[in-house]
Parts: sequence; structure tokens; C-alpha cells
Amino acid sequence: MIDFAQLIISGMATGAIYALAALGFTLLWQASGTINFATGEFVMLPAFSMLAFQALGVPLLISFFLTLVVATAVLGYGFKRSIVDPMRKYGVMPLVVATIGLALIMRSGVQLSFGAQALPFKNIFGYEVFNIAGVHVSASDLGTLIVTFIVVVGLQAFLQRTVTGRAMQAVAQNTESAEVLGIKVNRMVLYTFAINAMLATLAALLVTPLYLAKFDMGITLGLKAFLAAIIGGFNNSRGALLGGVIIGVSENLIGAYVSSAYKDGAALALFMLVILFKPNGLLGAPTERKV
Repeated sequence: MIDFAQLIISGMATGAIYALAALGFTLLWQASGTINFATGEFVMLPAFSMLAFQALGVPLLISFFLTLVVATAVLGYGFKRSIVDPMRKYGVMPLVVATIGLALIMRSGVQLSFGAQALPFKNIFGYEVFNIAGVHVSASDLGTLIVTFIVVVGLQAFLQRTVTGRAMQAVAQNTESAEVLGIKVNRMVLYTFAINAMLATLAALLVTPLYLAKFDMGITLGLKAFLAAIIGGFNNSRGALLGGVIIGVSENLIGAYVSSAYKDGAALALFMLVILFKPNGLLGAPTERKV
């Protein structure tokens, strides 16, 4: 029973990281109809940015905040202006292809710059293990769960209780009506892209100690984040959290009680199961909107 509890907690921590990346999928889709298949690389690139700052002698925490600024500018504003804005007029599929191409370019660029070897990454929470009622919980898992909880609750509060957050939701629901009401649509969409870049940077800080910094680390992470978003409901930000946690816990349980060889297939199996019975995801609902 203790081992089972440890697997659940560890799986929830990993799933929380998937959820942060999945939130990026749902937010961009709701705000601008953008499906970003470079999400995994949006996590990978900040990881190497933090490593570069640390190589210059900058402490990890300061490296994170510096990378947060850079990522917001490059992966938020830069991505929107250089990729999304020019491609949106051609529809969803060309934009999807563009993000796949962007992912390939980012992976190749990092491989050329840093090499193909996996690089170690410091864990901001340390490596201490706590004994809580007989269950051994690592500082990393505990810290990840706490930080993710704070970020998700804070983001929900921002979206629901602030003028800017409600304006962003209005844009996500109906762009044309929001524009008629005087909402600065482009500004609200830009805020969404900035939030997505910040979430990706935070996910990089939390996940890289587990995955190690490698040019192709975003492939698996991006796929699981995408599946988590679909499982939870692509048009529901809470669904992204639920989907991520379900995948993380399922991977741990299957790896421990079935076989580690089937661990990475858990997300795909869950996706197929959910899509058969709940095509809109566990918390998703069919919606109609114009962008």
C-alpha cells in the first residue's frame, strides 16, 4: 500500500508537468485556434537557455527568471508575429505544418549548438526525501505539486476574477463579439501567447532534471502534453490538468505493475479509450466559435 501511494504521488508530480505543457495547447487553441506542435520544443529551448546562463556563472533561480523574460519575448511575441499571424489566414492545417517545421528547426539548432549528448540539470528543490506517514516523498515531487497547484489556481483566478482575464475568455469564446464590445483582441491573444511561453519555461525548470537536457527531449513531452489536452478536453483548461495527472499516474502504475516496456504507451492507450467514449474529452464540451 505504501509503494502504491508513492507511485501515485510520483505520478501526479510527473503528470503536473505534462499538465503545464498541455495548458499551453488549450490556451492557444481557445484564444486563436492555434495548435502548436512545437510545444515540446518550447519546453526544451528554455532548458538549454537556463544551462547557458548557468555556464556563465548565473545561479539557477536567476537563470530561470532571465529565461522567462527571453522566452516571453521569443516564444510568445516572436512566435505569434513571425509564425501564427502570417499563417492564420490559410487555416489550421498550414499552421500545424508550420509549427512542426519550427519544431524540427529548433531541435536541429540546439543539437548543432549543444551537441547530441544529454546534459545534467540541477533540481531546484534539491534531492532530499521526506517520510510522510511512512510514504517516502522526494522534495522534487512535493515541490512540483505545490508549484503547479499555485500556478494553476493563480491562472484560474486571473482568468476569472480580473478584467484582463475575463477579456481573454471573451476573445476565446467569440472573437467578433469581443471586438464589437471594444476589447483589444490582438492584445488579449498576445497575452495568451506570453502566458504559454511562461508555462513552458516553468515546465522546463521542473521536468529537465528528470528528462535531462537533450535536443530531442521535447518529442515525448510534446506528445504527452498533446494527448493530455485531448484526454481532459481541448477546450477546457482544467481538463489539461486532469489529463496530465491521469497520464502521469497511469504511466507509473503500468511501469510498476505491468512492465516498464509498456509505460510510454499508457498515454496513447488512454487517448484511444477516451476518444471512443468521450470524443470531446473528459471535461470538454462541443462548442462553436469563430476566429
